[in-house]
Amino acid sequence: MTTAPMEHVLALALILFAMGAFCALARRNLILILLGVEVMLNACTIALVGASLKWQALGGQAFALVLMALTAAEAAVGLALFVHVRKRAGTLDSSRFDTMRG
Repeated sequence: MTTAPMEHVLALALILFAMGAFCALARRNLILILLGVEVMLNACTIALVGASLKWQALGGQAFALVLMALTAAEAAVGLALFVHVRKRAGTLDSSRFDTMRG
């Protein structure tokens, strides 16, 4: 079985991580920021699976599965929070939430 070279896997992970970081930092909409974080976590998963294939260690793939489950849970909690914020404030613009109130 042939696998992709490790350099290609890491280049893909780096490009995806950079795109996710740009999306998370440049956008103001909370949903797009969450989407950027999700893309960054998926880039980490690709790097973990690539490293696991390179070194023939299944621990990296198991950790990638755990990371995928945590990412899904994080997205569910984040979207629930965004629905609450949208109902309460009427907007998802992150610049409107600059104060911490109890």
